[in-house]
Amino acid sequence: MVMRGAVRRRSRGLGSIRRYSRTVDTAAPVASPARRAWLAPALLIVSVAARLGWTYLVPNGANFVDLHVYLGGAGALDDPGTLYSYVYADQTPDFPLPFTYPPFAALVFYPLHLLPFGLVAFCWQLGIVAALYGVVRVSQRLLGVPAWRGHRVAMQWTAVGIWIEPLRSNFDYGQINVILVLAVLCAAYSSRWCLSGLLVGVAAGIKLTPAITGLYFLGVRRWGAAVFSAIVFFATVGLSVAVIGQQARFYFTDLLGDAGRIGPIGTSFNQSWRGAISRILGHEAGYGPIVLAGIAVTAVLALLAWRALDGERLGSLLVVQLLGLLISPISWTHHWVWLLPLMIWLIHGPWRTRAGARLLGWGWLVLTLIGVPWLLSFAQPTIWQIGRPWYLAWPGLIYIVATLATLAWIAASGRRQSR
Repeated sequence: MVMRGAVRRRSRGLGSIRRYSRTVDTAAPVASPARRAWLAPALLIVSVAARLGWTYLVPNGANFVDLHVYLGGAGALDDPGTLYSYVYADQTPDFPLPFTYPPFAALVFYPLHLLPFGLVAFCWQLGIVAALYGVVRVSQRLLGVPAWRGHRVAMQWTAVGIWIEPLRSNFDYGQINVILVLAVLCAAYSSRWCLSGLLVGVAAGIKLTPAITGLYFLGVRRWGAAVFSAIVFFATVGLSVAVIGQQARFYFTDLLGDAGRIGPIGTSFNQSWRGAISRILGHEAGYGPIVLAGIAVTAVLALLAWRALDGERLGSLLVVQLLGLLISPISWTHHWVWLLPLMIWLIHGPWRTRAGARLLGWGWLVLTLIGVPWLLSFAQPTIWQIGRPWYLAWPGLIYIVATLATLAWIAASGRRQSR
């Protein structure tokens, strides 16, 4: 008995030593990641500094033409009846830029036009960075990452995301799309119908593109959010008519369907079916048979992908947004901010271990870092000339083909998993 007790005590002692050894062994490597914790914020700081350096130190680093249009259109409210006759042409003599946004956007931007433009432009860039970080963080939350985790990964994605083509054009032009994408992501994440509807309704009142999110609400049976988003949107219309008057009515009765007023349909920066087919045919294709056939194929693939995702929130939202980008008459590359949440979903999401997920995710990252539409823009004679050689027209399908491949992969991967 004494011997057995001694053995047991010796065993417990050895066990304690082993447990201590394991503690030491596992604790030792922890110090290394702790020491590397500064790398992510340092990378983000360097990336933001490089972006600001590009803007202010490189000739033509950024022209902020769209921000000029936002504030100039807002300033036109001081002269009744001139909102939709206002144009900005100081840096775009070949295309004087009109105010093409809903009248509610002019009301939102009105206070900013009272401030010095340089101050607004600088703060706008910092706001884009903050909104981009928010896009990454809310995408993580939709994937189930707890609020106290993922900060360093979010910083890394933000640092890299600054340099993909959709974000480069948002910085260059002073666009608002990153803020709108953040609003829609927050609407999808929130479980409160009133907040979700408010965010989407206001976003659609500023720029019509977020309105496609109503299909997402209907698809996931969030009836309250869908109805309230429509109510809020029409409230922005009513407020605009009450404050602005005839110009607001003119927008919704005469200008709303005029895609040509928004910009040149055939430029390589327009990555929609209508733009791509117009470049291939050499003339404005409108919504002719070929464009409609492309839209039909996209809609079928989107429906199959939606069914395969079976309610997964971020993936389902992305399917709807990709559909909206392809069916829109004009989807400038700066509208394609949704590609960053798509990469995060493919690389970090619940389907990341499936064959092809990471290939698609990293493929999108390489594609957008290169910026094929941006490269093609240097070869097109002018932004207004639709016709071009085949070797310039067909590569302009790049975002469309990649989107169809992504939707087809989601549909096929979901079907294989169910089997």
